[in-house]
Amino acid sequence: MAASEMTGEYRPAWWLPGGHLQTLWPALLRRPPRVAVARERLELEDGDFLDLDWLAEAPAGGPVVILVHGLEGSLESHYLPGLMRTLADCGMRPVLMYHRGCSGEPNRTDRRYTGGDTGDLAWVAEILRTREPDMPLTAVGFSLGGNLLLKWLGETGADNPLAAAAAVSPPFRLDRAADRLEHGLSRLYQEHLLRALRASVTAKYAHRPQACPVPLDRVRSASSFRAFDDAFTAPVHGYAGVDDYYARGSCRPYLRGIAVPTLVLHALDDPFTTPDAVPAPGELSGHVQLELHRHGGHVGFVIGNLPGRPRYWIEERVPAFLCNTVTTPETPARGVVSPDRTLSS
Repeated sequence: MAASEMTGEYRPAWWLPGGHLQTLWPALLRRPPRVAVARERLELEDGDFLDLDWLAEAPAGGPVVILVHGLEGSLESHYLPGLMRTLADCGMRPVLMYHRGCSGEPNRTDRRYTGGDTGDLAWVAEILRTREPDMPLTAVGFSLGGNLLLKWLGETGADNPLAAAAAVSPPFRLDRAADRLEHGLSRLYQEHLLRALRASVTAKYAHRPQACPVPLDRVRSASSFRAFDDAFTAPVHGYAGVDDYYARGSCRPYLRGIAVPTLVLHALDDPFTTPDAVPAPGELSGHVQLELHRHGGHVGFVIGNLPGRPRYWIEERVPAFLCNTVTTPETPARGVVSPDRTLSS
């Protein structure tokens, strides 16, 4: 589907005005479909492990889609089960890649995951590519997982093994996201996610607090993402400090290097970041199609004219892009696209 064909198709639900309602409706009120999955554990060379959840009802022999969840996400994340179903409906095989420590038990090593450490994603992609070298491999990342995916695409350029990719609500700049989440109603999202982060680290070292490589009390008392990342994420994962992590971990500087057909869905009213974090057209590779909407919230994009009868644009747009791209990879449709006419093309 060419970029021009998408113009005007996205219409946010009028009964969910603003970024907060678009964000909160699917997170709090949606009942995602239940999906059956088959768990696969991959052992890593450093002694750790990664878990994959394969959709059990997916068709055999279709292209594989690696799903990369957001911060502290899981199969329970509202944006995953429905998308897995719609991907399967168009003949694809979705598999959820869990970040370290997010699959239901603490991981074994001190390190966990960051928004910029692309090694685990690259390793999973290589494993899947080796198993089926002739099968198209694609990926979709959400929020922090979208940042991770875009950074990896930019780092690897033409050597990336994917046939197509999509990112939904990536922060683009981690520092802008951290700043935004310290203000206004966005502080509620920060506190919710920080509780999950603090609980994960506490559970990891519950029976061996002395083994934590950083002061555990400082991690437990972190009251902002910036404080948590300075206390735990940066030092544990080899960064000089929180500013070094945010600078080196953000995907925005890498977007010019992407050589894979890539869709990016983003909303200007995303309460997890600021509009100035969005890259300008000149910062994008010719293979990146940024669809920038005035409204949509953070991993929201709820549509539907009848109050209480929502549809979810992510589950329509992303499968359409991936299916059309892997079947007609020669079709170019890149650049900044503004389906609701907030920006000029």
